[in-house]
Amino acid sequence: MNQFLEQLPIVLHSLNVGFLQTLKLFGVTLIGAIPLGLVISFGSMSNFRIISRIAKTIVWIVRGTPLMIQLLIIYYFPGLVLGNAIWGGGETGRFMAASVAFIINYACYFSEIYRGGIQSVPIGQEEAGLVLGMTKGQIFFRVTLLQMIKRIVPPMSNEILTLVKDTSLARIIALQEIIWAGQSFMKGSQGISGVIWPLFFTAVYYLICNGILTVVLGRIEKKLEFFR
Repeated sequence: MNQFLEQLPIVLHSLNVGFLQTLKLFGVTLIGAIPLGLVISFGSMSNFRIISRIAKTIVWIVRGTPLMIQLLIIYYFPGLVLGNAIWGGGETGRFMAASVAFIINYACYFSEIYRGGIQSVPIGQEEAGLVLGMTKGQIFFRVTLLQMIKRIVPPMSNEILTLVKDTSLARIIALQEIIWAGQSFMKGSQGISGVIWPLFFTAVYYLICNGILTVVLGRIEKKLEFFR
């Protein structure tokens, strides 16, 4: 028991540092993937066949392959195959590579949610807007967008909660997020080795984070009830 109490402050400090890295990756991914996903969805629905096919092919490839493989390719491919280690070998480079991989991956998933939300809005509303003299841009932002947001909140919420847990995959390229921090005490870190309980503690961080997000996203969904 005394040994546990001595190790606890060291472990919690390390987990806190790792969790901050997890939150950074989560935040950067959302900031990049939400707008990029909308752009990709427009590409998928484009009337230009070449653009549409390119966008759909990218989405198909990204959604059809594991995120872990995408992380490995994005981080190691430039250095091992092209001979240009653009990410470098430090923590900053690993974080940048992980951010790019996560943004591309989640943007493709978000794009399909956007596309479904946009296409679920009755076409008659767009036609009515055109009759009233509105441009397609005005119709999208004043009519389609608000209704689309109501429809996509539940599936987007699910993807956002999944993203919190998926950030743990970044340890495959040695990004020092919270799972990496907890696992390090099994191998030996800061004078502590052969203990597994720090890894179990990481679950508490995920539960608290997802609990807060669930409440926030639930309130957003309730505020959008007036679109029904």
